[in-house]
Amino acid sequence: MAQLLAPGTRAPDFILNVTADQTLSLSELLGKPIVLVFYPADWSPVCGDELALFNEVLPEFKKLKAEVLGISVDGTWCHDAFSQSRHLHFPLLSDFEPKGAVSKKYGAYRDAIGVSERALFVIDQKGIIAWNYLSPMAENPGADGVLEALENLQREKSVK
Repeated sequence: MAQLLAPGTRAPDFILNVTADQTLSLSELLGKPIVLVFYPADWSPVCGDELALFNEVLPEFKKLKAEVLGISVDGTWCHDAFSQSRHLHFPLLSDFEPKGAVSKKYGAYRDAIGVSERALFVIDQKGIIAWNYLSPMAENPGADGVLEALENLQREKSVK
């Protein structure tokens, strides 16, 4: 199992492709909470279920002002087809080349099989990892932990 970057650590910035000619960076989204959903592969049954769940819960994330980003080592064309087939309403980022570079920075890469681990991160408005979770590959981690972490961030912000 991977050793994820710990809460309290500055989240490494990255620039990844959303489409073949469009990129997105973590720093572009700072100022709001960010949910990173690292997952092994488009089209796998567990990944499909996990991302469908995040899509279903997306209105709750939006209420908490959070942006959701899916990240795997699949290419942009694969992401596009998968996203369209699942009717996803959040971006899937391609950690394709160099393969798994961003996943590795977050400690969420499984070298033995060349895919991202099933890992979740909540990053606060300032770019600090507030929460993380590493799930077994064969298990859908659900969204409860992410929602709780986002609610905690909102409470902390309102106290300050």
